[in-house]
Amino acid sequence: MAEKTELALDRSQVKKAVQALQAFLKTKSTSASLFLDESQQISLLFTFWKIPKQAQTIRIPLPHGQRSEAEEVCLFTRDEPNMTTDQTQRFYKKLLEERGVKNITEIIPYKTLKTEYKPFEAKRRLLGNFDMFLSDDRIRRLLPSHLGKHFYERKKEPLSVNLQSKQLARDIHRVIQGTNMKVTNKGCCCMARIAHSGMTADEVTENIEAAVQTVVAKLRMKGPLVKVIHLKSQTSVALPIYTSDLSDLTVLDEAQKKTLKAKRGAAKKQAKNSTEDVKETDITVEGKAKGKKKEGEEEEEIPQLVPIETPSKKRKLEKSSKKKQLKKAPRPAAVKKGAKAQGKMTKKAGKSDSKVKRKVPKVK
Repeated sequence: MAEKTELALDRSQVKKAVQALQAFLKTKSTSASLFLDESQQISLLFTFWKIPKQAQTIRIPLPHGQRSEAEEVCLFTRDEPNMTTDQTQRFYKKLLEERGVKNITEIIPYKTLKTEYKPFEAKRRLLGNFDMFLSDDRIRRLLPSHLGKHFYERKKEPLSVNLQSKQLARDIHRVIQGTNMKVTNKGCCCMARIAHSGMTADEVTENIEAAVQTVVAKLRMKGPLVKVIHLKSQTSVALPIYTSDLSDLTVLDEAQKKTLKAKRGAAKKQAKNSTEDVKETDITVEGKAKGKKKEGEEEEEIPQLVPIETPSKKRKLEKSSKKKQLKKAPRPAAVKKGAKAQGKMTKKAGKSDSKVKRKVPKVK
C-alpha cells in the first residue's frame, strides 16, 4: 500500500479556474443581488477512487474566512446554576464581549430551547433565521433530541465550542471561518465550502490548497485517495482543478490483488483447520468405540431381567374373557311380550278343551 502524500496542485491552473468562475458569477449577478450585497458560495467537490468504509467529519481550518460578515450565527449555551434564562443570556453576552468575540448574533440557553422551540414550526423558523449554529461542548450531546432531523438534513447541525477556553476568540473564529466536510460511506463524492464570491482570486486559491492538504491528511483511507477535484458554485458548472495519474490505477489493482490473495489464504487456512478438527474428532470417536468393545469382551454380559406375569392374574383374565363370551345377547321386549301372550292363549285353549270333554255325556 502506498503511504499518504501531498497532492501536487498546479497553482496557476487553480487560479485560472477561480478567475473563470468569478467572471461567470459576475455575469450572472443581478442588480438586486448587488443591492443586497449577496455573495454566492464556492465549494470543492472531491471524488475518491473508492467508497470509504467509515463515515467521517473533517474540520478544515482556512487561512481566509469563508463567511461574510452579514451571515448570522447562533450559540446554544448551558443553563448556569442559580440563574434564570435571561441572566444566563446576559452572562454569556458579557463573557463574549470581554473575550473579543463579535461574530455571534444571538445566544439561546438550553432551557429556552426546550420550552420556546419545542413546536415543529418554531424549529423550522429557527433553522431559517440563522446561517450557522454553535453549541457549548457541555450540552452538545443533548441537542439532537431537541433540534430534530431537519438541522442535520440541511447540514446545519451545531458545532461544538469550548466556552471555558482561555483563547476563546481564536477558537470561535477558527470554527466560524473554517469549514467541515462530511465523508459518508454511501458514495465516493464529498463537498466542502471553502470561499465566497466576494473574495479575491489569491485568497480563494490559498483556501483551496489548505483544504486539499488537510482532507488528504485526515482521510481514513489507504493507498491513492483522490481521483478528481472540481471547483464550483451553486449555479455554475464544475471546473476540474486536479486529476490523478493513471499510475494510481495500477497501484489500486495491485492492492486489490493483495487483499484478494490474503482473503483466499485466510479462507484456505480456515478450511484446513476445519477439516483437521473433523478428522481429530473422528479419530477420537473411533478410539473410544474400540476401547468400549475391548472392555465389553473382557467383562461378562449381564442378563436382562424380564418381568413374568403370575398365574393367578392369567386365570382371572381367562375367566373374565370366557364369561364375556358366554353371555347371551338380550332379546327385545316386544318379542318377549308376544311369546308370553301366545303362551297364555295356548294355556286357556287347553283348559277349555278339557272342560268340553268333561261335559260330553257318556253313551250307555
